[in-house]
Amino acid sequence: MQGQTFGKVQTVLETQTQELVPKKQVGILGGNFNPVHYAHLVMGEQVGQALGLDKVYFMPEYLPPHVDEKKTIPAEHRLAMLELAIADNPRFAVETIELERKGKSYSVDTMRELTAKNPDTNYYFIIGGDMVNYLPKWHQIDELMELVTFVGVRRPEVPIDSPYPIIWIDIPLMDVSSTTIRKKVQQGCSVRYLLPDNVLHYIQEKGLYLDEE
Repeated sequence: MQGQTFGKVQTVLETQTQELVPKKQVGILGGNFNPVHYAHLVMGEQVGQALGLDKVYFMPEYLPPHVDEKKTIPAEHRLAMLELAIADNPRFAVETIELERKGKSYSVDTMRELTAKNPDTNYYFIIGGDMVNYLPKWHQIDELMELVTFVGVRRPEVPIDSPYPIIWIDIPLMDVSSTTIRKKVQQGCSVRYLLPDNVLHYIQEKGLYLDEE
């Protein structure tokens, strides 16, 4: 009887201790990162600093969940470039859950798994302001809203009205896209200062994007 009582008391104390320990505040920035560039990094840094996040995880998808199939390079290259790009920032890390799961990635499935594995963490899902209007079309968006807090990166031309609760963050505007970088590489144009030098060197070393259509 005394052993059972002690066990119950210990369980209660552990529960109370867990409630007193503040949760980790973690940002998730998902994407294809084909390739990662400075606009991605600025977005992660600005949101992380503005919200005081403990970590910002860059989460590469294995296959985009779009109806229209989009070509991408093998995940190993996109992951390698991400690791190079964030190496000097202690706030940044890479979350490989979608690469490990493979197949098409739906955010609700990923966040359901991450929140179950990490009950001590509050997640902030970072998206570009232009994506906010598409949220009603996201797979099981209502459940996803219960799992994460959405953070929208504000752009002047994009309205900030949304039926969903969004934390809006202003960041310096950078008109850089992975599509533009791939096209410039294919055309033999310079992409220096659009992405980190070590990522550019990796692209050149591996001969990536030379056969872009």
